[in-house]
Amino acid sequence: MNRLEGKSALITGAARGIGRAFAQAYLKEGATVAIADINIERARETAEELGERAYALAMDVTDQASIDTAITQVIATAGKLDILVNNAALFDLAPIVEISRESYDRLFAINVAGPLFTLQAAARQMIAQGHGGKIINMASQAGRRGEALVAVYCATKAAVISLTQSAGLDLIKHRINVNAIAPGVVDGEHWEGVDALFAHYEQRPLGEKKRLVGEAVPYGRMGTAEDLVGMALFLASSDSDFVVAQTYNVDGGNWMS
Repeated sequence: MNRLEGKSALITGAARGIGRAFAQAYLKEGATVAIADINIERARETAEELGERAYALAMDVTDQASIDTAITQVIATAGKLDILVNNAALFDLAPIVEISRESYDRLFAINVAGPLFTLQAAARQMIAQGHGGKIINMASQAGRRGEALVAVYCATKAAVISLTQSAGLDLIKHRINVNAIAPGVVDGEHWEGVDALFAHYEQRPLGEKKRLVGEAVPYGRMGTAEDLVGMALFLASSDSDFVVAQTYNVDGGNWMS
């Protein structure tokens, strides 16, 4: 359909998983896509695999200079910025009495400050261009409610939902639509680490937590990155022009709001 023909997109954390799936979908719809990741070698490999309209950028969302440089490189390469997907994130868990300041600071730096200041830099560029834009934040079902072992991560994703609302209301006057996607449990290589953490704190055998959360999804299985692509395309396209400050659950029925 070429819904994104001629558009320029920047996706953070795009070297693998959800970010990679979004990049592939955007390319198929005609966009040029910056594969931004802290792991530049993996970003280059992904860009090469995805084709000539994909290019790699080294980007650390905790570093303002890195954010600003990435925006500058997008403009130098593609001439403009139309779409930002704030996908880079980090997960950790621990009981309340064991949460460390180091873990807290790291998660909020990547999951909250990262999206905020990347969004800010992208919005400034979009405002200067004068023709609006689309900003998509990655929230989570974890931002909809607390979890006993996941207090800090849940808090960061709740903050993303709130940030999406505030930024969406502020930026729509510039015709910049800010919205978010709240996935449920999404399968991928990251789940090995997540499962191991739950196994440690809940005294479970490896693999059991992953099996249980998949069985608990009303749809009947864990999600995949590809399950989120349709919403990512909708929010990046002109189909969502009248959608402002919303967070959409794409979670197989785990949460209703």
